[in-house]
Amino acid sequence: MGEEITISGPLKDFEAIRKFDPNGVEYWEARELMPHLGYDQWKNFEEVIKKAIKAAVSSAQVPENHFADIGKMVEVGSGARREVKDFKLDRYACYLIAQNGDPSKPEIALAQTYFALQTRKQEIFERLSENERRLLIRGEVKSSNWKLAGTAKASGVTNFGMFNNQGYLGLYGMTAAQIEEIKGVKRGELLDRAGSTELAANLFRITQTDEKLKNLEIKGQFAASKTHREIGAKVRQTIKEIGGEFPEHLKAEKHIKEVKKEVRQLKSVEKKKLKEAKRAA
Repeated sequence: MGEEITISGPLKDFEAIRKFDPNGVEYWEARELMPHLGYDQWKNFEEVIKKAIKAAVSSAQVPENHFADIGKMVEVGSGARREVKDFKLDRYACYLIAQNGDPSKPEIALAQTYFALQTRKQEIFERLSENERRLLIRGEVKSSNWKLAGTAKASGVTNFGMFNNQGYLGLYGMTAAQIEEIKGVKRGELLDRAGSTELAANLFRITQTDEKLKNLEIKGQFAASKTHREIGAKVRQTIKEIGGEFPEHLKAEKHIKEVKKEVRQLKSVEKKKLKEAKRAA
């Protein structure tokens, strides 16, 4: 991971609303993205999306692969709910939307910068070794878990062991201790011994639980824990539907500390070889 791109300042707003699917692939929802691009009316923003879709077609892309049409139920008052249109957008779709937005809006310029950086990050990610990918996703899981802990605390959770185990029960069908016993790993090392596929499933569970607790303003230990378990179960169901391997069946990998050490040593060797090559040239 010799090339690193840091997202900072106002660009972090786009990071905050980023989500992940069960495969660890990032995406954004159009209605959440809209205000960050300086739009306050859906009809105006939808016109920008339509332009972006036309641009995708012109580039010989299949729009459905980048702009997934999804519906969302919203409160309209007095407890009534109705479905509104929304889109699940990948990075390419977001980039096209930013390119087709109102150039006079400062938010559009920020979005263009952010998604250009994200595209570069993806190019780098695709060149990474499995060990480097695992390190990257483990970092995402760690930071997302801290974020979820803060949201859970604000929701009234006081027994975090119980709360976390409900998420594992939903995703794995067993508690953390039971999973660690089956995998033969030490207590508290489950995620540090998980491979990138298993980490991606947990990342999806964590980020989606965080979103639901905040968006629905769920309160209380029981309700929050129940939500965590339900989200975990939905991730498990998605894995089943796409024919994936359940996480409890995935083998334990080297401890992440060992991986980090190996990657660091490899980088050191590569750096030394590069210096020697330059001296010999």
